[in-house]
Amino acid sequence: MINFYNQSLEFKFPDKIKTKQWLKQVVEIETKREKNIGNIAFIFCSDDEILEVNSKYLNHNYLTDVITFNYNDGNKISGDVFIGLNTVKENSEIYSVTFEEELRRVIVHSVLHLLNYDDATEDQQKIMRGREDYYLSIF
Repeated sequence: MINFYNQSLEFKFPDKIKTKQWLKQVVEIETKREKNIGNIAFIFCSDDEILEVNSKYLNHNYLTDVITFNYNDGNKISGDVFIGLNTVKENSEIYSVTFEEELRRVIVHSVLHLLNYDDATEDQQKIMRGREDYYLSIF
């Protein structure tokens, strides 16, 4: 089950149904139907809130666009995903894409983390970006 929540911001998520179908497709393609979606919560929050999560749980004292907590259990892909909407907006301007496209990128990025992709090294980042680009193209 995929759910979208607002922490303290007023935000209406666009294309909820289409996004849920798309993410199910991502998981099916990546796992060849060996795994399915359990509970994934996307929590949209402010800079202050994502900074607090980053500091409290990861000991990082900086802003980020997305933080993914992996709660996978057996063949179920599950997790909590905190998305800093202000940073997503700023990044959309930096990369000259729409806010919605950048938001979809961080959403699929987080699901790829739940599917055990990492982006700690340059090679991993290239692989992750390639998968993001591919899934954005089929949205």
